Amino acid sequence: MKIVIAGAGEVGFHLAKLLSYEAQEITLVDTHKESLSYASAHLDIKVLRGDATSVAVLGEAKVEDADLVIGVTASETTNITLCFLAKQLGCKRTIARISNTEFIDNKEVLRFDELGIDELISPEELAASEIQLLLNQSAFSDSYEFEGGLLTMAGMFLPKNAPFVGKMVKEAANIFPELHFMPIALRRKGTQYTLIPRGDTIFKEGDQVYFITSAEGVDELYNLTGMKKKEIKNVMVLGGSKVGYKTTRDLCAKKFNVRLIEKDKQKAFDIADEIPGALVINGDGRNVELLEEESLDSMDAFIAVTGNSETNIMSCLVAKSKSIKKTIALVENMDYFQLSQSIGIDTLINKKLLAANNIFRHVRRGEVLALTRLNNLNAEILEFEVKSTSLVNGELIRELDFPRDAIIGGVIRDGKGIIALGDFIIREGDKVVVCTLPKAIPRIEKMFL
Repeated sequence: MKIVIAGAGEVGFHLAKLLSYEAQEITLVDTHKESLSYASAHLDIKVLRGDATSVAVLGEAKVEDADLVIGVTASETTNITLCFLAKQLGCKRTIARISNTEFIDNKEVLRFDELGIDELISPEELAASEIQLLLNQSAFSDSYEFEGGLLTMAGMFLPKNAPFVGKMVKEAANIFPELHFMPIALRRKGTQYTLIPRGDTIFKEGDQVYFITSAEGVDELYNLTGMKKKEIKNVMVLGGSKVGYKTTRDLCAKKFNVRLIEKDKQKAFDIADEIPGALVINGDGRNVELLEEESLDSMDAFIAVTGNSETNIMSCLVAKSKSIKKTIALVENMDYFQLSQSIGIDTLINKKLLAANNIFRHVRRGEVLALTRLNNLNAEILEFEVKSTSLVNGELIRELDFPRDAIIGGVIRDGKGIIALGDFIIREGDKVVVCTLPKAIPRIEKMFL
């Protein structure tokens, strides 16, 4: 597959890195020599210096032969123009990164496809959606819903009192035979290695474990891990950024009590006018006294989404010291993102990483319906639809020649989420959720073609 990526920033670099693992033919275009030099030194890709909206540069990148052109520069105007030009020159498919979420809200009316843009990706929109999902599953450090919640992925750190700590996976399955969830990925405390759990894998205190669960299994998961589902009603948002604005607007629409703190006076007044359901406070969120005056200790959740990663992290640590149930910090720096919960914050999110992973889904060869990467784990969760020609069609799960570096977490059939074990037969039309390490992806994809 020939792919042209415009923009060698964090989104473009991360995307090129993911795609380079798959032996895709990638050309990365940017005007900054330093960014291209770094990408060329670290990735097996072609780099091209120049303006992505230059017809000459696009000709040099051979977009007329490209299967996909992706615009992820910092300028949405550049990205939209690039996609328009690329489609006119003969590119098969285009994706544009935008920052104005109104474009996505009104994409049916605006008809971007007629401009040659097949997909719009908004990092701000994705970040706001991620925050809402994390508040809904408040005890989990990471979560993702498949098919509107028929199956849910939930990540957590195992507490000492979890009843299956010290037991093997198969022992836990025998003790709790009616459970509606399955462990799909695990990382030991203090290590960077990702494991795909098997029957003889032992759960240990402090493990970061990801489960796939059906709708009825969510409460079971809370009970058995010793965690409690916390009622989230009062939320404090720090920062009137695009993410902060959209998060506040959407939470108010769902009847949450939201207080938003914004340092810029004019922006604070504008947001107050546009979102009358929110209490907007003009002040510096780094001021601990201000946070305390605004009843920080009575909040159920604290969300820091200013444009400064350090401010977001430090303010969340202040909130955590006040025993706030849920803290979420938006971080721009990928190095901070890798630290995750070791910092002491419930969840860190990075909108650029969310955007890159979302775009990555459109590149898959098989019938991939959804894709998500796991925080701090080198693993992906893919959702495939089974075709009549798929190798898995009509087969028992235990008889599949499935890689050891992958596991089937669940199946969606006839509008119901099922935790499928070894004696389950996969059929055409099933939607199968698979957790896999990157090296096993090509083999998994072939099984669903």
